[in-house]
Order: sequence, then structure tokens, then C-alpha cells
Amino acid sequence: MTHPTLLVVAHGSRDPRHAATVHALTERVRAERPGLRVETAYLEFNAPSVPRVLERLAAEGADEVVALPLLLTRAFHAKTDIPSVLREARARLPRLRIRQADVLGPSPLLDATLGRRLREAGIRPGDIPRTGLVLASAGSTDPEAIAVIAEIARELRHTGWCAVRPAFASALLPRTEDTVRALRAEGVEHVAVAPYVIAPGRLPDRIAAGAEAAGADVLADVLGPAPELARLLLDRYDEARVAVGASLSA
Repeated sequence: MTHPTLLVVAHGSRDPRHAATVHALTERVRAERPGLRVETAYLEFNAPSVPRVLERLAAEGADEVVALPLLLTRAFHAKTDIPSVLREARARLPRLRIRQADVLGPSPLLDATLGRRLREAGIRPGDIPRTGLVLASAGSTDPEAIAVIAEIARELRHTGWCAVRPAFASALLPRTEDTVRALRAEGVEHVAVAPYVIAPGRLPDRIAAGAEAAGADVLADVLGPAPELARLLLDRYDEARVAVGASLSA
């Protein structure tokens, strides 16, 4: 039995670093699971598009695809854009079974990736009790996505940081610089900013600029092609694949 193709669906960006990061991540996924066919498609800005890749897979004889949103929360793209694109593809390609996997977050593997990036930026275990952490996400108007970010911040607070506050690069407040300054005003002397975003681009640059403007002590890198993130993609793929098998046998 052949395994379903894993189609990683990224948002896309005009910033070339975005596609380069997605490519590096999918290469790590391939290395983690040799023999699994892994393809990448984008919703906008980059090629190939999701419909184009699905059409190519169908033409090459693939019969099953797991489309995995490269997204951290269930917001507009996961709830509306991707389902719409996949519905249209199913109508055009009735012989190709397409299942949408769940988004990546929340997950302990994402928390582990954040920890990795903070350690790489210079945070040591002894620093954590005296450090306030700004969890800086892209931002969303979706209540479910906002609630997830707030819950992640609460959970991180229990891991020893003296304070953990969410911040957003778009859609809602507070911004990264506002949150850094608020922590300083509360007496937190050491502040670290952790971007809760996968790849570089306009919004991560806004997070970095805010951290610099407010004088944050530490700015971690984006999540990027970390090994924990690659394992998480495979976990979501496996969950969807099991669900496909269960639905076919029901």
C-alpha cells in the first residue's frame, strides 16, 4: 500500500526568505521519513499554487493526498481559504482523495521549538525566572486563534518565566514594542521576545523592529525548519492519514 502524498500548504510571501524557509522545512520532513512523497504549494504570492500541484498529482496517478496547512492557529486561512481551494479541487479531480490535516498549533513540539530558538538567542535556564517573555504572533481577528495564543502564553508562564505576555504584529493590539515597554514598567528588567511565526517576512520583521525599538534584551529567531517542527508536520500527517483510513473502513 502506498502512503498518501503529503502536501504542505503554505501561505506564501513576496519575501524570498519565506519560500526558502518552507523549502528547508519540507526537506527536513523528507529526511525524517524517507520514501514519503512531500510536495509544497502556496495560497498566494509564490508558485506552485495548490490547484496546480493537485492537478499534477492527479495526472501522475496519485490517488490520495493529505493537505497540511502550514499554519499555527485555526484562523481564516485554515477555516475558509484552504477548505474552499480543496473543495474546488475535489470537484475537478474526483478520483483524487484529498483530506485536510489539522493546523500545527497548539502543540508541545511548538513550545519546544520556541525554547530552542530562545536558547540559541542566548537564554539560559538560570535566566528564565528573571525574564519576561513576549510571545509575538502574526495576529488575527479570529476569536479562536486569539484564545489559542492567550492559552499558550498562560501555559508558558507556568514553565518558570517571571511573566509571559502575548503581542501581535497585525490585526489587534498590543504590538511587540508596547508589550516590552509594559513589562519594563512593571519592573521586569530582562525581556525576551519570541516570534511565534514559522518563516521570515513582513510581519516577523515588524516583530523584530518592535523588539529593537523597545530595547528588548533578547530576540529569538522565527520557528523555521527546526527538527521539532518537522516532527510536528509528520504527526499531523499521521493523524489525518489514520482518520482517512478510519473513514474508508467505516
